[in-house]
Formats: sequence, C-alpha cells, structure tokens
Amino acid sequence: MTTPAPPRPIQGTDCYSQGALHGRVLELLERRTDANERFFGAEAERIARLCELMAERFARGGRLLALGASPQARSDARHVAVEFVHPVIVGKRALPALALTGEGGQLGRQVELLAEPDDIAIAFEVGDEVAAAVALARARGCVTVATTGAGAEWEFRSPGDDPFVHQELGETLYHVLWELVHVFLEHLGRSERGGGASSFLYPFLDGEARDREAVVADVRDSVLAKAAEIAGLRAETLHTSGDELWAAAGAIRGALDEGRTVLAFGNGGSATDATDAVADFRAAPTGWPARRALDLTEDGAILTALANDIGADAMFARQLIAYGRPGDIALALSTSGNSTSIVAALREARRRGLVTVALVGYDGGQVASERLADHVIVAPSEHIPRIQEAHATALHVLRELVEVSGG
Repeated sequence: MTTPAPPRPIQGTDCYSQGALHGRVLELLERRTDANERFFGAEAERIARLCELMAERFARGGRLLALGASPQARSDARHVAVEFVHPVIVGKRALPALALTGEGGQLGRQVELLAEPDDIAIAFEVGDEVAAAVALARARGCVTVATTGAGAEWEFRSPGDDPFVHQELGETLYHVLWELVHVFLEHLGRSERGGGASSFLYPFLDGEARDREAVVADVRDSVLAKAAEIAGLRAETLHTSGDELWAAAGAIRGALDEGRTVLAFGNGGSATDATDAVADFRAAPTGWPARRALDLTEDGAILTALANDIGADAMFARQLIAYGRPGDIALALSTSGNSTSIVAALREARRRGLVTVALVGYDGGQVASERLADHVIVAPSEHIPRIQEAHATALHVLRELVEVSGG
C-alpha cells in the first residue's frame, strides 16, 4: 500500500446536525466498501502466494518480524505479534512473531541484531528509518512485506488517500495472512486429517491433499470470501450502532472540551486497538487537534505487577482508580463482551463517575446485556479477526465524529 495523504479537514464542523452526521457515516462506509472490494479483488492472488511463501519460511524455522516506529504502526506490529503467537482458533499452532517497535531503539539496529535468513519482515509505515530496516532485512535474506512504499519485495497498495482506510485494509491483510498461512502449513505436512477444529474456515482441506496450485486457488477464493465478510460486518456495525456512535462522539467531545481524558484498554488484539485509538486521539494522521488520552495497556511493569499481586481481573480497574477522574472517558474493547478485566473496569469507571464507551463483538456479551457502559457499539460476529477489523472502523469513525460533533 502507498502511504495515503491526509484527507482535507472537514469544513463547518460546528453546525453538523444528527442527520448530517448520519450522512457522513454512510459516506465513510461507502469509502471503505469501495476500497475493500478494489484492494482484495486486485490482490487476492498475490496474498495467496505470499501465504504459501510464509508457510515455507515458518516450516524451516523462520519467524515473522513486524516493524513499526510511529504510535499507529506500533499498534499494528504488536497486533501481528499477538495474533501469530497466540492463535485464537482451536488446534492452530503458535507461530513465532516479534514486534520490533520504536521503544526498542532504532529499527535498523534491532533488525541487525535479530533478523535471520529464513525470517519474514513486515512494515507498516514509510520513512527513512523503516526503509533502511526493510533494506537490511532484505539483505539478510528475509522475505519483506510492506503496506507502504518501504522498498519491500511484497508491496500492497491501498486505493484512495484516507489514512484510516489504509490502516483498516492493512489490518485485514495481516489477519488474512495469519488465518490462511495455516492452510499451506497443513499442505506442506501432507495432512489427510482435514481441517479439524478449523474446518469451518478451510472446508477445502477435507479429503485428499491437493496439488499446490489448487491450494493457491482455494486460498485466493478464501481471501475474497473473508474480504466480503468484513465488508458486510463493517456495514452492519455502522448501521446498527450508528446512534450509539453519534451519542458516544458527542459525550467524548464534550468531556474533552472540558479538559477530561480518554482512558482506553483491552486485552490481546483489543489492547492494540486501544493503543491505536490513543495514538489517533493524541496525533491523528488527518491533522486534527491533539486530544488528551491514556493507553492503560502500555506499561508492562504496571500490568504484570497488578496481575501478579492482585489478579489479572484488576489490571484496568486499578489503573482507573489511580488515573480516572469524574467526567473522564473509559473506552473499553472486548471481542466477547465478557472479559472479566473489562467488566471489572467498566464497573469501577461507573462508580467513579466516568463516561463509559464499549466496543464489543458476538451479541455484546455481559457488557451489552447488563448495559455496563453508557454507549455500547456491537460488531455482531463470532469471528474474532472480523470483529477486530469492524472495531478498527468503528474507532476511526468515532474519532472523526468527535471532531465534527463540536458545537
């Protein structure tokens, strides 16, 4: 993907009515639907062949190195690492992936120290530092992939110039790579046991092992099917939760205008979504004003201390006790809606007078059924990667609505 230029600022944002906001949401949805169809329609074959190549590297003991220096790119690098190392599909193997981010020092130096010839390097931004790191990884013999013009062998170009859409397409891309690399790992093993617990994702694995080109064709079709799935879920989420998004945006904008702070949190992939949300509040790629926000998933010392000494359920609630003030915004993310650490944090936020906003999946889980947040946005799916992709869209739309909802 090429790095998109920021879209022009929205004019006249102080006079947006709810009807105008609704129209804006539909416009944002249409932009994503079009970009999603164009991108995956053009790239499905290449994505399938990249999955094949990655599987060969993993089978030889290679690792995936995810590179990101900026706050937004760091969230993607961490998301890649957690998805590959901690597979959410029963029966799928953990695959080695490392997030090499700005906190670890200069990216090229990290690549120089850690990259090995059978590794795969994937980058999420442009700039001299990232390009140098990609070039070094390539010289080391790594397969190089980029969602930007960073000089990788496998470049993926995003249609349009919206940086939020660019990021959403990148997230779907690396989710699809993670999901479908297992198909080729199965094929390389000449497995005849079928897809096992993941057969609902890969029905074509049942029966005899097929020749490699047939598998590539099946994976290409699966890429297109997954792209269609997220397009449908994205539309359903924005349509069914539109009122909640508008109301949440207004509440957040009002709180921020009074000097309050957004405190975001989640677990696993949802933790990286919280990181991205905070990055977009602090330094939106669109050039909007910087807003006060804290990432409660950021400090490993605090998280591990709380998990070790009190229990993982208290990881976010305890931080809300320390940092939260009446009128602040607690922004919670949970694919299930049942995470005990999220439930505990939302209850604590309520007790302390914070505005509460939650993005959840499935049927909303406990968060929705018990209305544990003032504003609940539901991505109605049981497929975790698609839920997270829909959450990314909802967060980006929410961020824009915060700017256009001011009076």
